[in-house]
Amino acid sequence: MDYFESVIKTLLEGEGYWVRQSFKVNLTKEEKRQVGKHSIPRPEIDLLAYKPSENRLLAFEAKSFLDSPGVRLSCLSEIHDIPEGKYKLFTCENYRSIVFQRLRQDLIDCGMGDSTTEIVLGLAAGKVYQSRNAEIKELFSRNGWLFWSPEDIRNKVIALAKRGYENEPAIITAKILMRQP
Repeated sequence: MDYFESVIKTLLEGEGYWVRQSFKVNLTKEEKRQVGKHSIPRPEIDLLAYKPSENRLLAFEAKSFLDSPGVRLSCLSEIHDIPEGKYKLFTCENYRSIVFQRLRQDLIDCGMGDSTTEIVLGLAAGKVYQSRNAEIKELFSRNGWLFWSPEDIRNKVIALAKRGYENEPAIITAKILMRQP
């Protein structure tokens, strides 16, 4: 289990989402051919977050990059005909369309969604290269995607300290760090 994903999962749950980690989408051989890679492994979505009151499903990627330069706008802005790189769902429209069609069918097959469930792509970034948060938010807004910047995540973690006690590492840590001396 990725601990950054676990923190983001806790934040999503705090906003009323039911969350599953590391969800593998079962592309068929034909769908793999359609995306241009017949031997591609099953796509794995870091977090699937479903909000029943809105019939909305977030397909959320979580990239901490805390001790690296961070998420790069240039990488998210690339456009590929065949999926490649770390951000395939963001940079290859054909791949995203096929993966989301199969995801919807997988969810219908296991009773976790229906044909009207809205699927929204999202990214939570622990660090952004050159602090280009505004530009990434604009790119995501234009595409109908959701972006949680490091500042958004920080504010959501701080808000955890105000919640009632739960035996959850992220909430306990937030309470310890935000406690006034």
